[in-house]
Amino acid sequence: MGPADGPSRTQVLTLTARERPAAILGPGRPESRVWSFTEAGQPLFPVLRARAGDRLRATLDNRLPVHTSIHWHGVRVPNGMDGVPYLTQAPVRPGETFAYDLALPDPGTYFLHPHCDESGQAGRGLMAVLVVEGDAPADYADADLVVAIKDWRLAADGGFLPFETREGAGRAGTFGTVRGVNGTAGPMRAAVPPGGDVRLRLLNLDGTRIVQVGVEGGAAALIATDGQPLGPLPLDGDVDSWRLGPAMRADLLVRTPARPGEILRVVDYGSAEPWTIAELTASGAPAARGAFAPAPLYASRVPRVADPAAAERRTFRFGASSGGSLADAIPPGDPLARVLLDSLCVRDTSLWAINAKSWPHGPGAVLPPPLDSLEAGRPYLFEWINLTPHPHPIHLHGHTFEVISASRQALPRHLADTVILNPRERVEVSFVAAPGDWMLHCHILEHLEYGMMGYLRVAA
Repeated sequence: MGPADGPSRTQVLTLTARERPAAILGPGRPESRVWSFTEAGQPLFPVLRARAGDRLRATLDNRLPVHTSIHWHGVRVPNGMDGVPYLTQAPVRPGETFAYDLALPDPGTYFLHPHCDESGQAGRGLMAVLVVEGDAPADYADADLVVAIKDWRLAADGGFLPFETREGAGRAGTFGTVRGVNGTAGPMRAAVPPGGDVRLRLLNLDGTRIVQVGVEGGAAALIATDGQPLGPLPLDGDVDSWRLGPAMRADLLVRTPARPGEILRVVDYGSAEPWTIAELTASGAPAARGAFAPAPLYASRVPRVADPAAAERRTFRFGASSGGSLADAIPPGDPLARVLLDSLCVRDTSLWAINAKSWPHGPGAVLPPPLDSLEAGRPYLFEWINLTPHPHPIHLHGHTFEVISASRQALPRHLADTVILNPRERVEVSFVAAPGDWMLHCHILEHLEYGMMGYLRVAA
């Protein structure tokens, strides 16, 4: 069997974005006014499930007071479906709809989010999880659980605090005041079969926090990163945890405790004090499993560069703003000069840059020229260099790249769509270019909004 086995389907759905009440702080506590795709009382982050090879026809119905869009993070979509206002589509204004039509070529764990004022819109909860099945046999695990990590900027009365601060934007980001999982404060808790294998789909939906995931109380293996198969890589010995920056995902297969009542914990070791992400309590009839020996997921079908050393090399340096804007390079009369960005998609100043150029800011900002021009179907080796004292999870739209090397991390070669650049680090990634205009940016949301963002133009 393989990832595309089984009949393909066309799934039709409507995602209505509107303000709704949600009990993020928990029962008996004040409610918060979130922006979401689900009705009050339902899970705040809906989980959409499909199979590899399916076609998804999803209509965004915008009932918010501002424009929005949907970016299908990590999914290899046609460029016109990528959900970036002004670059790949017009903003979806209040009262308008937009029909997304895309095939789902790869199984894995993905998510949906807006792409203008993302710190505010995603900060209010406007996200969804997309699980594309077909990378393992049906009996691969006894349970399949989504673990969506996101902190919230909430006051004690349930109201939202400012989503960004100038101090946070210029450093590591503005952190939340309430830690949560799956849309509510505190860890996820679930009952699982004793001695069973459980697939955990961890997503870091936070806009700032980098988490370091480890497991206590049971054996565990990393089986996928950003939806793509890896290993399995046992989380023990030399590798006992995995870092997830904002927008990154990791699938774990864990063996639950054999005795009912015992608990397996998923823990974030990256915070000042270890914080429990999930508690799985063994309960009910035991699973009929032998020794813990995770099988690999089906091989990825993502195009890979056969010889990265022979690919065309490009270098991008991620640093502090020098005051220069990407739009400064627009020649007189260029059509880009007529694409005016609104205040929802720019900030009043720039703090960060790529190759010493920042995303445009201030009134009158226009769509800038691309950071670089590539050719579709050609292999590339990108060298990403972090010149700052802060980490940056760098995301490339529309592609799954292979992480080839990292100068300050002991990373295995693996497929991903987002990778953390540590301070003063150099990372190499390779990929085969797909046609379109594709965003390249840091996924700490304040960093991209204050300048560490641009796009690549890939000619067909």
